[in-house]
Amino acid sequence: MCGISGFVDHQATSTENILENMTHTLSHRGPDGAGTEFLQELNFQVGLGHRRLSIIDLSDKGKQPMHHKHLWITFNGEIYNYKEIKNELLSLDHEFSGGSDTEVILHAYQQWGSDCVLKFIGMFAFVIYDANADELICARDRAGIKPFFYYMYNGLFLFSSELKAFHQHPGFKKEINLDAVAAFMQYGNVPTPHCIFLNCYKLKPGHVLTYNCSTRELNSHKYWDVYTAYNKPKLQLSFDEARSETENVLKSAFNYRMVSDVPVGVFLSGGYDSTCVSALLQKDRTEKLKTFTIAVPDFGLNEAPFAKEIASYLGTEHHEFDCTEKEAFELLDDLPYYYDEPFADSSAIPTMLICKKAHEQVKVALSADGADEVFAGYNRYDYVMKFGKFLHRIPGVLRKGTSHIMDKIPAASVPFLNHSYNFANRYEKLKGLLHDPSSRNLMKSLSQQFGEKDLTTLLRSPFQHVDTAYDSKELHGASSSALSYMMAIDYQTYLMDDILQKVDRASMSTGLEARDPFLDHRISEWAAQLPDHYKYHKGVKKHLLKEIVHQYVPKKLMDRPKMGFAIPVEKWLSGKLREKVDHYLNEEKLERQGIFEVRVITHLKTDFFSGKTELGVKIWYLLMFQMWYETWME
Repeated sequence: MCGISGFVDHQATSTENILENMTHTLSHRGPDGAGTEFLQELNFQVGLGHRRLSIIDLSDKGKQPMHHKHLWITFNGEIYNYKEIKNELLSLDHEFSGGSDTEVILHAYQQWGSDCVLKFIGMFAFVIYDANADELICARDRAGIKPFFYYMYNGLFLFSSELKAFHQHPGFKKEINLDAVAAFMQYGNVPTPHCIFLNCYKLKPGHVLTYNCSTRELNSHKYWDVYTAYNKPKLQLSFDEARSETENVLKSAFNYRMVSDVPVGVFLSGGYDSTCVSALLQKDRTEKLKTFTIAVPDFGLNEAPFAKEIASYLGTEHHEFDCTEKEAFELLDDLPYYYDEPFADSSAIPTMLICKKAHEQVKVALSADGADEVFAGYNRYDYVMKFGKFLHRIPGVLRKGTSHIMDKIPAASVPFLNHSYNFANRYEKLKGLLHDPSSRNLMKSLSQQFGEKDLTTLLRSPFQHVDTAYDSKELHGASSSALSYMMAIDYQTYLMDDILQKVDRASMSTGLEARDPFLDHRISEWAAQLPDHYKYHKGVKKHLLKEIVHQYVPKKLMDRPKMGFAIPVEKWLSGKLREKVDHYLNEEKLERQGIFEVRVITHLKTDFFSGKTELGVKIWYLLMFQMWYETWME
């Protein structure tokens, strides 16, 4: 895993020094080396930059940018099945000089063109410059594990693993996209394919982008989509057959993620997902698997005793890291630099802590992210299966009539309930769900912090709703269901724009490679075709996955409530962060900035500090945006 950056410049304003500066901003992603290639073509300049984190082929033959005939590549990620692909290419008379997966990608592209991505099992974002065709080919993995930003304006095409590289090019105009600000205030991130800056985008997962350097044409095509699997008929097989075959698919995916020329470890929380990864990997190994757990007892995040018990039962080499609230608090000021687009998931802080500690022992760590989206593990799926069905049983006339009456009665006027925790927010969401109890509306209601009505008062300027995967209508198979819909939406939204972005930036901030075995596309395709009741069974989430784990770890060791992985936002904001809130959300600063309605934020602050702790997350979103703004715009 590494960091990539570069450009195609038709105005000939770029230099090798600019390219080196862009690449240097990504040094935390690749502390083991750097490389650049500056090509002066007839009518344009091409720059390719790379920061290296050496995982496979540690020799100089793995250095990038890499050159083969008329092709150049800069690559971030890992192709786990590169040895099998290499053998196939050898049979087709290809010759290799080294042992890296990067060289395999170059030869695979030479052989199969952009269809080569269909052969890859892995996580990747890469750019290939084809000098014969005057084309730049950009590709991103199926789940969007590896980030890829691009910018196109006034004859300049930029690309990078992180936005901070763009700031080093004088042709980059850092103009804020106000529609993206609105989306951030809703979701706590800027949804793909949008970006916080105008003329800047994220490449969608499962897509290949081609930029013709001669005609300046930009074309994108989708090579993979999770909906393809969800739209297929459900598999007809017994539960025992499903459990056996699922375990085989999991084992293959997990073992691929152990491919490395450096030590590999596993993040173990003691929950079902990480225990599944650890158990299946340790089962067939004589050497002990390295497992890692972090505990921050100061704010109730202490899974260490459970993880230790699981690790002892499995026989792993276990490492516990105890961190103080002070250590977590000190990371706060680093967030806007590493998360160089507004990002509001507070669990980024403990995630950075465990990555920092794990890096002291290993260079690669396996995470269990993705299991909830693939095997139905989120609490919100209970709402779909229970509350959603309840709402649909209410006659439409009665639902809409009740919603209309609630429109006339403000939440503050409802006796008794108006003083309960988060009542106003719940009241507004219930109104919307009574009016429209569809899975789409329920999903948005559960995912948004600031609703559409909130935003019209919060933001000074009019904004447009940005198209996101939340608006997808691609699920249309005969066996589609509300559960399938929400899992597919989560896979394309919360997973990619929150979880994967959080883990990528947190791990890369310390030069640690994080791998996500549950996001092997073969698992996603297989699980999508399993009957819903194998995943969600009589109120039990991740039923199938849990039954697999119970074959290796006694159920009594696993039965406990799922713990969160976030800081106590309300406590921090009303205590240690009070000064930061006052600094970043002061009226003069907000007025000068001109994005938000000052009176609305002042009212939010007053209510929060007066005891309405349910407003804490909204205040946190605003604080994270303001800290980002001061870091990158002032």
